[in-house]
Amino acid sequence: MLVIGGISTSQAQGKYMTQKGTVSFFSSSILEDIEAHTEQAAAVVDLQSHQIAFVIPIKSFQFKRTLMQEHFNENYMESDQLPKSTFKGKILDLDAAALAKGQSQRVTVEGDLTIHGITKHMTVAGALEQQKGTLMVNAYFSVAPADYGIEIPLLVRENIAKIVGIKVVMTCEAVSQLTVK
Repeated sequence: MLVIGGISTSQAQGKYMTQKGTVSFFSSSILEDIEAHTEQAAAVVDLQSHQIAFVIPIKSFQFKRTLMQEHFNENYMESDQLPKSTFKGKILDLDAAALAKGQSQRVTVEGDLTIHGITKHMTVAGALEQQKGTLMVNAYFSVAPADYGIEIPLLVRENIAKIVGIKVVMTCEAVSQLTVK
């Protein structure tokens, strides 16, 4: 039995998952742009219950420079003590009939995002599209590292934006069995 953020396998129809979702973040500042990505986000989407959940191993984020990655994991995210980020929420405005016809659909998702051990409730706009047994999930939203207790040392504070853009792109495969706990 597979469990991702409180969602485990055991039923059917309208349920999708991936273990290779892409999540990236971008921070722009006067001195330096910082960008990282991972292709190890695991996600489940249940179109019947309108629930969505994902989990991201923090150490899976890759940076252009090794030193940036090291500082990110050791100094900012404390990845050894806080190894993952999660989201668990509900799709508020899903038109399953339109989605089943292959139409891309804008949706709003509301739920709890946990980063650095701190959980915040948020609402995110995104898009869903079904294509040949897959569900494409796309979203872009912003977070403030300070809201999640991520302290930026004074020495490099001007190098990191106060708001970080997060991009989620996932291709989820239809699964035969899935229920939400």
